[in-house]
Amino acid sequence: MIFIAVKFTARPEHADTWLKKTAAFTEATRAEEGNLFFDWSRSVDNPNQFVLLEGFRDGDAGAVHVASDHFKAGLEAMAPLIASTPEIINADIPNEGWGAMGELAPQD
Repeated sequence: MIFIAVKFTARPEHADTWLKKTAAFTEATRAEEGNLFFDWSRSVDNPNQFVLLEGFRDGDAGAVHVASDHFKAGLEAMAPLIASTPEIINADIPNEGWGAMGELAPQD
């Protein structure tokens, strides 16, 4: 699985509309055959910061994503919204998606 984490810092005037403005990109990516997950989170410490966690089946699926029209359109849409260059972690890992955490479970 290709695991990607990207940290975006939005310009303050776009932070409250970030998810709406990236919705088309999000929906199109989630519809890709090789996409496992594509989930946004907003920082509790910095309301202008968003973290995107992405999972793709393999490198080929990741390449299809980067070559897609909606990827290019998403970058164009986000460029005027960001305050700084996004930070990224990109790793090829043996997992096939999310697994159960062994150290914690709900109590009865």
